[in-house]
Amino acid sequence: MILIYTVPYLIWRVGRTEYWAPLVVVQIITGILLGPGILGAIFPSYYAFVFPAPVIQSLNGIAMWAVMIFVWIAGIELDLRKVWSFRSESAITAGLALGSPLLFGALAAIGLLGISTGWLGPNGKSWQFVLGVGMACAVTALPILLLFMEKMHILRQPIGQRILRYASLDDIAIWGVLALILMDWTRVGRQGLFLLCFGFASVLFRKLMRSLPERDRWYLGLIWLAASGFIADWAGLHFMVGAFLAGVVVDAEWFNQEDMDKLRHFVLLIIMPVFFLSTGLKTDFEVGGLVVMLAAGLLLIASVGGKLAGVHLAGNILKWEKGEASIIAWLLQTKALIMIIFANVLLDKGIFTNQTFTALLVMAVLSTMLSVPMVAPRLKNLKSVLSRSS
Repeated sequence: MILIYTVPYLIWRVGRTEYWAPLVVVQIITGILLGPGILGAIFPSYYAFVFPAPVIQSLNGIAMWAVMIFVWIAGIELDLRKVWSFRSESAITAGLALGSPLLFGALAAIGLLGISTGWLGPNGKSWQFVLGVGMACAVTALPILLLFMEKMHILRQPIGQRILRYASLDDIAIWGVLALILMDWTRVGRQGLFLLCFGFASVLFRKLMRSLPERDRWYLGLIWLAASGFIADWAGLHFMVGAFLAGVVVDAEWFNQEDMDKLRHFVLLIIMPVFFLSTGLKTDFEVGGLVVMLAAGLLLIASVGGKLAGVHLAGNILKWEKGEASIIAWLLQTKALIMIIFANVLLDKGIFTNQTFTALLVMAVLSTMLSVPMVAPRLKNLKSVLSRSS
């Protein structure tokens, strides 16, 4: 725990990385550095001393609960009513912003499978791998996006709200695709029963929540989160799918917005660093560091290139101002948190190998670090786009 909190904080504060890497990104990088691929390779005896199996098991337990709360909050903050108000423009932009990098990433995944079978996990099928990698290239990390836009003072401006609408639609697609990939066709009946019961329970839950004072809603919300995650996992879906669904059916206005912001902040501060470290402990460069890095480079090109192509196409269709599409695309291609959660699930299910996960993790970190340096200069030259609501 000393390492988890001390090392990334010192790198972030002493190195002054705020411009290109917020603290959460530094924590992810630190997790990779402390993992078996780097610390374990250079100082194997020290790595074995600090991270024996019981310690890793304990860290993983904390990490699972941390990320469940985080995904639950993301579901609560998903506001579909705003998306509906601008449904045509939002659907075109979100669809192309997701579809184009998904296609590019899927093609890259097919290329990786053609080179070696070492990328496909023991329980995975080729279509699951291709769709999973494609979606990992397409995903937008909504929490990181919020941090970046807040830092650049555009979160509450019309352009910031537009970008949130696009990212929110893509968020729904991410978890829908994850559920499809994890669909156990031998247990379709159990999964169908879960969705049916969840829908019925959601109606009762929402009625109960409306009748309670806010202080009780927090407790009931966490009970609902744990139960949804547990039952989703029992049904053959992942507990993370249940956590997201548990948040989606909760209305954000049931809670004080300032309290919800504080909860997100404290989850990121107190327990999410454990998730970042446990993520780093899953990295693996055994197939050869150069091969993994080349794969990460290929995925980075697919991810960034696909996002830029898709959003620019949307800009041409919607007649955006010159340069506007670039700003939106570079912000929407931030990966980090949500992609790592997505890839973690597929790693746990044996669809990805540790090498695939490592390549995706490196891609996510690099793509996220590109966002602010690419957007900040463009914003200075395009002040007029900040006030456009569509």
